[in-house]
Amino acid sequence: MQRLYLLLVLLHTLAASLIWGINTLFLLDAGLSNVEAFGANAFFTAGLVLFEVPTGVVADTRGRHTSYLLGTLTLALSTLVYLLMWWLTAPFWAWALASAFLGLGFTFFSGAVQAWLVDALTFTGFFRQGGALESVLAKGEIVEGAAMLCGSVAGGVIAQATNLGVPYVIRAFVLGIALVVVVVAMRDIGFSPSRGKRPLAEVKRVLRGSWEHGLANPPVRWVMLAAPFTDGVTFYAFYAMQPYLLELYGDESAYAVAGIAAAIVAGAQIVGGLLVPHVRRLFRRRTSVLLVGTALGTAMLALIGLLPRFWIAIALLVAWGLTFAALQPVRQAYLNGLISSDQRATVLSFDSLLGSSGAVVIQPLLGRAADVWSYPASYGFGATIQLLALPFLWLARRERAPADPITAPEREAG
Repeated sequence: MQRLYLLLVLLHTLAASLIWGINTLFLLDAGLSNVEAFGANAFFTAGLVLFEVPTGVVADTRGRHTSYLLGTLTLALSTLVYLLMWWLTAPFWAWALASAFLGLGFTFFSGAVQAWLVDALTFTGFFRQGGALESVLAKGEIVEGAAMLCGSVAGGVIAQATNLGVPYVIRAFVLGIALVVVVVAMRDIGFSPSRGKRPLAEVKRVLRGSWEHGLANPPVRWVMLAAPFTDGVTFYAFYAMQPYLLELYGDESAYAVAGIAAAIVAGAQIVGGLLVPHVRRLFRRRTSVLLVGTALGTAMLALIGLLPRFWIAIALLVAWGLTFAALQPVRQAYLNGLISSDQRATVLSFDSLLGSSGAVVIQPLLGRAADVWSYPASYGFGATIQLLALPFLWLARRERAPADPITAPEREAG
């Protein structure tokens, strides 16, 4: 199960990361302004918001396998639509619709993959044998970082050697390979889909469940409410780094440099995944990791804005990527330890929904700040916004939830 999980992470991230280093440049090359480019990204995150719960229902009623299959197919089609619109120099409204459709594809993955993994590990006795969920998720972080490193560098180099459209063609091809793997190898294990239930009734049930097991559960609620501020700023910080580094470098056609920006985050993600076991030994509680890591990440974003020098920005980007990568497995383990199996995909999707909601608002605002003032100013504003997550994480710490102690054994059913 772990090997299949890591293979799926590898293929999905490799396909996605081929354009991560050049996506903003791709949109700007298609004739969009900064505010329009980040507006298109906002419609992407709006798609995440709109479709998180319905696709969570698909995962909980039709199965995690079906959800992953639909997500892979949707991403492949939306990638080809993006390519067509770039070629036609489509207007902003077309990019907005296509970006929302792209968001639909990603929502099929957000809760389903992790829910599939936890259910499968539970069924096979992984936790009964003393296995730690962070260890598996950390491996996923390492594989994801390696795939992102290869994909982002390759995407930038290929774009510079050919044009900005070719990485999108290769992305669609890799997604086709992933589609074959899902059809052949992925099965729902430790989970039985409820195929006889009506979708609309299930949406209502899921929303009630998301409330009862998510926002109505204080330890989960506070961590989830921090997500709009951290995720919204993270989306912008990552994608704005592409044109910002080119501006600092002094050559706006050096697409390989933009790919290096994503590759740096990927390399930091690999190291961050390797650091997770050491982080577990340094802290007694998971909420302590979240508080310290979020504060450090905020400081790095502020310094990126205050020190607009190419190599300084590179170094700070590495530090920011390290903190982000070390935080994610700890946060996921915390939430999974407080959610029951039959609600896991739904509540995790709802968590993604809240994070994406922040990105819908924050990305255009910071993009506008970059247009009116500068990229450094937008990073300073982003750091200020991310500070708002710290009070919610502190409230989560005060709850002293059963999943908070790092030394506590992994629970099988939340």
